[in-house]
Amino acid sequence: MAKEKKQPRPKAEAPKGFRDYFGAEVTERAAMLGKIAEVYRHHGFEALETSAVETVEALGKFLPDVDRPNEGVFAWQEEDDGKWLALRYDMTAPLARVAAQYRNDLPSPYRRYTMGPVWRNEKPGPGRFRQFYQCDADTVGAPSVAADAEICGMLADALEAVGIPRGDYVVRVNNRKVLNGVMEVAGVLDPSDPAKFEAERGTVLRAIDKFDKFGETGVRALIGAGRMDESGDFTKGAGLSDAQADTVMGFMEARRDDNAATCARLRELVTGSALGAEGVDELEQIATLLDAQGYGSDRIVIDPSVVRGLGYYTGPVFEAELTFEILDEKGRKRSFGSVAGGGRYDDLVKRFTGQAVPATGVSIGVDRLLAALHAKGRLDAEAQGPVVVTVMDRDRMASYMAMAAELRAQGIRAEVYLGNPKNFGNQLKYADKRQSPVAVIQGSDEAERGVVQIKDLILGAKIAQDATVEEWKSQPAQFEVPVAEMVEKVQEILARYKG
Repeated sequence: MAKEKKQPRPKAEAPKGFRDYFGAEVTERAAMLGKIAEVYRHHGFEALETSAVETVEALGKFLPDVDRPNEGVFAWQEEDDGKWLALRYDMTAPLARVAAQYRNDLPSPYRRYTMGPVWRNEKPGPGRFRQFYQCDADTVGAPSVAADAEICGMLADALEAVGIPRGDYVVRVNNRKVLNGVMEVAGVLDPSDPAKFEAERGTVLRAIDKFDKFGETGVRALIGAGRMDESGDFTKGAGLSDAQADTVMGFMEARRDDNAATCARLRELVTGSALGAEGVDELEQIATLLDAQGYGSDRIVIDPSVVRGLGYYTGPVFEAELTFEILDEKGRKRSFGSVAGGGRYDDLVKRFTGQAVPATGVSIGVDRLLAALHAKGRLDAEAQGPVVVTVMDRDRMASYMAMAAELRAQGIRAEVYLGNPKNFGNQLKYADKRQSPVAVIQGSDEAERGVVQIKDLILGAKIAQDATVEEWKSQPAQFEVPVAEMVEKVQEILARYKG
């Protein structure tokens, strides 16, 4: 009889392109999102949570990268009804479904914000994951560009609320109608037959959205014959002629010293296109509305290089760029780059209702914004852990838990050590791993005398590292206090290291 083959143990690793988030990362993210949510609420926006799974039919064809398997999403087919389902790739497509499904119950216009993970089935790389967090705010049902101006101003307020000061960011605004006008002038858009040249336009949009990454040469290659990257991979281009490419690149380089001059240059480029002229009119209105609210060119600017790669944008588009410099993996200085983007997508809800429903919104890349706050020193690299109540006597566990409860009752984060208490050194090693500022110690002798030992772990680590003998004697890291003073003394230590 053949011996039964032993099943191999599973490998303990996250799937490729996915990662785990621990302690400080999770709490930092929650704190940042809380500040953003407060800004959104001040602007009258309401919270919304949608399912992580949508039907592929609901997601539609407006996907981030049509060249990837499953068109950029994680999808599967249901056995019972044959319907295809997919993890949401962004927060906007689910909103369009909600706006259509509950259109008779929701106020119009409907302002909402949402925060949570999204999933994209695309090639992972350094800093590029298949699951990541987004934070969105959208207005559905407002046709006026005043709604776009409101989103842009709110985005600027949100960046400042989380700790990005003026001068370190700029919200850049453009209009897809202007670009379509340029494409019409260049001969790759026929207003009478929008489906004509659709593939070429999609390639052009994705190419010029990468202007900051590839520069003029790279974008010209992508809208022309194609581009080969450093690894030898070739990306097929849009096939535009040199003359057509010149027209498109002229649009990319149309920004001038102020918004009025930029709009004037754009109006020249779209001469002969009614749609392009309408787009320029809208940009001028947005600039006027923002200026009236105090959002000057130091915060929000008209910039033709902003395109946004997704196909569902129909009008104004915007992007928040952080302008301060960081060092890349090779030690070179570069601007931090984009952390948020969005725009108007008036045709997305129409897919469900058959009626045009105006909508506009913005999405913040949560992980990138957190990385920016770390780069600016606005977040602690190491978050402070809880106070640890050590266990000297197993039979007195109730007393130790009572101590932790007393600390927590006064707003102090605290826990009791729940491992094997036999080796006290291991308890302190545990506290060190937890980045605990304080350890509370009480053996049977201290209990009889009604006292506790309080160990300042931060000071103790400093003394062990570089303090002199005199400093060690004058600043004892461990001291004894009456039980009644335990909370007060712990509070004093925590206040010393706060911030």
